[in-house]
Amino acid sequence: MPPSAASFPRRLARTLRTSLFAQVSVALVLGIVVGKLWPDTATALQPLGDGFTRLIKTVISPLVFCVVVVGIAKAGDLKAFGRIGVKALVWFEIASTAALVIGLVAANVVGPGKGMNVDPASLDTKAVDATTGGGHLPSTTEFVLNALPQSFVGAFAENELLQVLILACLVGAALLHLGHTKVPRILPAVEQAQEIVFAVVGFIMRLAPLAVFGAMAHLVGNYGLGVIRTYAKLIVLCYVAAALFLALLAVALKAVTGLSLWKFLRYIREEMLLALGTASTESVMPRVMQKLRRAGARDDAVGLVLPTGYSFNLDGASLYLSIGTLFIAQAVGVDLSLGQQVTVVLVLMLTSKGMAGVPGSAFLALSATASSLGAIPTGAVALLLGVDRIMDSMRVVTNLLGNCVAVFAVSRWEGALDTDRAKRALDGEDTSQPDDDEGAAGGETGAGMLAAGIPAQKSTAPEELREPAAGAS
Repeated sequence: MPPSAASFPRRLARTLRTSLFAQVSVALVLGIVVGKLWPDTATALQPLGDGFTRLIKTVISPLVFCVVVVGIAKAGDLKAFGRIGVKALVWFEIASTAALVIGLVAANVVGPGKGMNVDPASLDTKAVDATTGGGHLPSTTEFVLNALPQSFVGAFAENELLQVLILACLVGAALLHLGHTKVPRILPAVEQAQEIVFAVVGFIMRLAPLAVFGAMAHLVGNYGLGVIRTYAKLIVLCYVAAALFLALLAVALKAVTGLSLWKFLRYIREEMLLALGTASTESVMPRVMQKLRRAGARDDAVGLVLPTGYSFNLDGASLYLSIGTLFIAQAVGVDLSLGQQVTVVLVLMLTSKGMAGVPGSAFLALSATASSLGAIPTGAVALLLGVDRIMDSMRVVTNLLGNCVAVFAVSRWEGALDTDRAKRALDGEDTSQPDDDEGAAGGETGAGMLAAGIPAQKSTAPEELREPAAGAS
């Protein structure tokens, strides 16, 4: 047997043993196979994915708190932090509105629901109630009030990211106000806590393949692959519209920062595959924050823009909601005028902001939109029950990339991005040199504070999983 043939199995085994990307890819394929062949067994595997997501969620709040506090304290400029927040909201509104408009235009051109002639009375609306759990989207006043913490501990216990973000801003501002001479030990303690959280994330990430296997097997076993044929036109339209939106994002990223979205996608390929497998962007937030910091984005920008985007910048959800609204109207034979479609955009601009963390939020937003128009039967929302889970992949990819682009764009806009370091990171080069001393000139103040403890991107998982632990040395 030739040496090359004999070495191939060993190389394959080594890759599966060391590469997180390879492990998750295999788990994804196995999940689909098991879900197809043994659907009854596969539906019982959902706890694998849910358990992993719960573990990750336990570290998100402390991580966001530590990154934001350290970012504000290291940057030393509270006004700059406020500017980052305002610019992020402006970017979010432009991006989400563009996604809504693209979705409406695509649905008008293709008409995915035309010719279905569905009788709304024949639909089972109880299934929608079961999905939403009888909940409702918060009003604007409720949304603002819910963002304000009632207690310091409660915000962390309930994993309310916006409340944690506000607390972190207050603590960071207090550190700046008091100065390092009055609280000399607080900031180092927060930095050390941040390293511990990243170490915990490394441990949890070892379970990622199991989580992807369980989540994918449950999806295929519960919904089957036949739904893809039934809703083929709608599914293809949503994914094509998402691809068009991501192409526009790529152009915007290139124009604003000079960075390549394709290279960035390759840079976070493990995180993207995990997010696709678990249908959750929260499962990869800690790792994505780490990689954005390594790619030259300053800590205060990463800590503020990315978590805020999870509530205010749901580009994938915006695309889906606009296309879904027109699909429902077309399916039941309702022809929406231009004025009514403008109303759809305005309503969705508001309802999409309160979707994060609400069970069945997509159906709640669609129901609210249908009610505001008065022309679409609210029960027609049940038409999307069978296809909604298939759209998770589109929403996850678009939401995650949209928020990452927002971090780079806002960081560049505020002068908080080291573009040279970002290009080196996206090219796979070592960006872990301890060059913090040059932060003021290179836009790395804060972003490079743990650079010495974050090794270069490797092609093998164990090194990546040990990233936080390496910082302790």
